[in-house]
Amino acid sequence: MTYKYEYAGFWLRVGATVIDTLIILLAVIPAAWIFYHGDMDLIFSTGLSDRQSSPWFDAIINYVFPFIYSILFWIFLKGTPGKRLMRLKVLDEQTGHPLTWGQAILRYIGYFPSTLVLFLGFFWIAFDSKKQGWHDKMAKTVVVREL
Repeated sequence: MTYKYEYAGFWLRVGATVIDTLIILLAVIPAAWIFYHGDMDLIFSTGLSDRQSSPWFDAIINYVFPFIYSILFWIFLKGTPGKRLMRLKVLDEQTGHPLTWGQAILRYIGYFPSTLVLFLGFFWIAFDSKKQGWHDKMAKTVVVREL
């Protein structure tokens, strides 16, 4: 059984992404400030600092934190804070239920091919009938507006 939704378009989703980016920065910049003792060159990775950045800290900040942030919010709140503030939900395409762990992980992994080809996988949202990006198609998910 399929459900009918009002699919969230490209610009709504861009707005949600901007909000999520600001939220992540509000967490990351103070953590980097503390970890790098206020060395702005290390915090913003300009490469001008005399000290070396920490590969494990950089990996956590750049890869692990966004992964956990996205997956947990998709599963437990049906969307990241940016999506929820824009009144959007990420749901299973067929059932309308919240994502499974597998779907959430596959959706996140789908960001990589969506990005690699000049962000075409994200621009696809603007032209697709269900407003799905490549990551949505891979995980069989949709982003819908709350009515």
